[in-house]
Amino acid sequence: MPSATRPALGLIGLVAAAAAAALASLALGSLSISLSDVVGAFVEYDDSDGQAIVRDVRGPRTLVAIAVGGSLGAAGALIQGVTRNPLADPGILGIEAGAALAVVLAIFLLGIGSPAGFVWFAFAGAAGAGFLVYSLGAAAGGAKAAPINLAIAGAAVGALCVALTSAVIVVDAQTLDQFRFWVAGSVAGRELGVLGITLPFLLLGLIAALLAGRALNALALGEDVARSLGQRIGLIRALVVAAFVLLAGGAVAVAGPIGFVGLVVPHVARALVGTDYRWIVPYSILLGAILVLGADVVGRLVARPDEIQVGIMMAAIGVPVFVGLVRRRSLAEL
Repeated sequence: MPSATRPALGLIGLVAAAAAAALASLALGSLSISLSDVVGAFVEYDDSDGQAIVRDVRGPRTLVAIAVGGSLGAAGALIQGVTRNPLADPGILGIEAGAALAVVLAIFLLGIGSPAGFVWFAFAGAAGAGFLVYSLGAAAGGAKAAPINLAIAGAAVGALCVALTSAVIVVDAQTLDQFRFWVAGSVAGRELGVLGITLPFLLLGLIAALLAGRALNALALGEDVARSLGQRIGLIRALVVAAFVLLAGGAVAVAGPIGFVGLVVPHVARALVGTDYRWIVPYSILLGAILVLGADVVGRLVARPDEIQVGIMMAAIGVPVFVGLVRRRSLAEL
């Protein structure tokens, strides 16, 4: 079988799996809905309770889960590729901490209390943190923004944002009450308008991520080899980090911080297709969407009629996988 045929077939299989996961997301929950009603909700709407739930509640939730999961998967692949750090995820550059600080300030100073109100502040906080981290990393590395400098700057900025966030919620209990629902990470109750605000940024980030595969392959060979192939290392890192900020910042703005997706998914993609980022990125997009959809469905079923937020479910799934990754010596570097 030609070398490109197997990954292409795998990609088709993942598309089918994502479609099945989306169908399960529409059908399963505190109230199970028949497949005929699920299909009818979009083909022949009759305003029944089941079809109304599919169109008005589970439909938007499913679209948000697909967008957030795919974006986090792609963001994880990008940041692991550009830093050559197998344990990197969207939290490494302070993206989640920056978004959380902005949300807390929006609640505390402006009294904003809904996801639709949070979204711009969360995205601005994530983008601001990413810009600050890259600026500090470039300054420390002589404008090269080397991977180790990015990681150190990310840890410092993240710690500062966490400290400031904690200071605000400690002194204001009402802010804590509102913030804790966002910070748990959830795709429930997110209207399509919330997704629509960040969708252009997510699409731009996804396009950039898909186009970055060849450059990431060159970086994986080492900086000297990449330069000999005509690659501009500084420019590549800047563009990849910008795409990462769009993806991770947009996803966090919509659903709050959902951990482990960006960490685990790229490793699964590498296990399936090897080290070629031209395949790792699209695989990560689909695997991320499938994982978030699956975790959301399981969270609805294990505690019916209540549910467990997808951020909590991902932590339960991701912790043992994370421990396994740490114990694998073959993942010491990329």
